[in-house]
Amino acid sequence: MLEAQKISWITNHKTILQTINFHLLPRECVGLIGPNGSGKSSLLKILSFLEAPSSGKLFFQGQSVPKNVPLAIRRKIAIVFQEPLLLNTRVFDNVAIGLKIRGLPKEKIRERVEYWLKEFGVIHLSKQLARSLSGGEAQRVSLARAFALEPDVLFLDEPFSALDAPTKECLRTDLAQVFKSTQITTVLVSHDFKDIVQLANRALILIDGQVVAEGSPPELLGSPQREEVERFLAHFAS
Repeated sequence: MLEAQKISWITNHKTILQTINFHLLPRECVGLIGPNGSGKSSLLKILSFLEAPSSGKLFFQGQSVPKNVPLAIRRKIAIVFQEPLLLNTRVFDNVAIGLKIRGLPKEKIRERVEYWLKEFGVIHLSKQLARSLSGGEAQRVSLARAFALEPDVLFLDEPFSALDAPTKECLRTDLAQVFKSTQITTVLVSHDFKDIVQLANRALILIDGQVVAEGSPPELLGSPQREEVERFLAHFAS
């Protein structure tokens, strides 16, 4: 579905990513995890075509992606950030905006928006102004907006990190159920290995802009790792 070969990224004379190889299979959720400043969100920006790499190649669904990424490819992905970035309109209109841009019929838009608002438990807020929502409600709306687009690949950049612990746990559980029912192909960035354990099939651990370990969550926790990886994973092992 998505592949990166020998990706490096240098910006402002600083090396952010170094010779990274990455692949994403259909219906797979791959986690990018590491300490703050490890380069995981930077890699997500490269993989989602928000930034162009300094070197290396990107492939989407088997085709090489040029630096000027075609709109047809961009429309096959959706991104949810740490901050929901909602428009100052009703919840319904926030979820509908991408579908309107794509020219879907009004009835199809209504059906799809209402379906995803129900899936994320916020259908009762559909007429409320989005910027009046709590943090957890706003992130549920942001996720509903992304899923409503029915993207080929979904990118989630620290979607829970701005939430308090109970809200985060509840949303993570609900998202796991949506993943199970949709099997949507996903790249998930997190600094919390608990997110990876609950949501991802496979994970890459980044430290200092390099991939230092890769495997399923049980493999990463159960196998001997480099010292810096062991230190990072130590407080998640219990």
